[in-house]
Amino acid sequence: MQLINGISVVIPNYNGEQLLPQILPPAVLALSATGIPYEIIVADDASTDDSVAMLQRDFPQVQFIQLPTNGGFSKTANAGIQVARFDWVLLLNSDVKLTPTYFEYLLPYCQQSDLFSVSGRIVGWETDQIQDGGKYPVFQGAKIKTSYDFVPEQTSPAIFSFPCFYSSGANALINRKLFLELGGFNELFSPFYVEDTELCLRAWRLGYSNYYEHKAICAHRTSSTIGSPERKKQVNRIYNRNKYLLHAIHLDGFYLLSWFLQLKLELAFRLLTLRFTPLLSYIDFLKLIQGVIKSRRELRKLLGSKRLQGVPTLFAKLQQQINQQPVQLQQR
Repeated sequence: MQLINGISVVIPNYNGEQLLPQILPPAVLALSATGIPYEIIVADDASTDDSVAMLQRDFPQVQFIQLPTNGGFSKTANAGIQVARFDWVLLLNSDVKLTPTYFEYLLPYCQQSDLFSVSGRIVGWETDQIQDGGKYPVFQGAKIKTSYDFVPEQTSPAIFSFPCFYSSGANALINRKLFLELGGFNELFSPFYVEDTELCLRAWRLGYSNYYEHKAICAHRTSSTIGSPERKKQVNRIYNRNKYLLHAIHLDGFYLLSWFLQLKLELAFRLLTLRFTPLLSYIDFLKLIQGVIKSRRELRKLLGSKRLQGVPTLFAKLQQQINQQPVQLQQR
């Protein structure tokens, strides 16, 4: 732990006036337990409540930056991490509170030279029920599946670390230097969803690693980040669009062609069954196709002398490593 110069906690916030007072004291407690320098930065996404006034009044030790317009998670997180001054950044949702020993289990990973990110277990706000475990890579047909979690069946040996598909943006300890080198979150994915998946997949393909630590625990207050149930259709439209973006950026050759064909067949079937949201998502996706081309080009620029790993091969390797220890798979 002495090799770490400090921890920056970055909390993207939108209208979190009621939530921030509940998550900031536990964050300070967990940070203080590390015995190393730290800072907390709230990146405010043009909130319409009194979040900033509350921070100034009740938490003067917390830094904050304000975005002039509402830009969504990717833009807000990028802005917060950009101004962070320490090498390791914990990206923390405004509806997630840390347990006192949270960092004890994550910080040892920082000694790994290829580490991009590591995240912990997410349980309920008032229960120990697991909401998110490690992200398990599944490549089905020509589709990247993002809805599978794995949970270790027993306490893993001290020398064993579980790689994972991606670290949840709700609680991800990130190598800031690599984050900036890789270009941060892709803002095509704004306002929310799948940006953490895409970034970690980018890291894997460029030769870096993401891990899951089951003993590092934090609690999530369900449904407070995205909003009320009546927004479900809008949220699904954005989620589907961003899944399309993920595939178009990271699949190549035969798999990219197969995915496009499979997608068109699925869209035709959904139209026949009068489900129009996926088609609207596809139209939204097509409007961003120039951004997809740019993202693919930038990914290859990052390569240098490295070899870009294909998604199916990468997923097969990760599955093999994860399955060295008994795990239970869960589909969200």
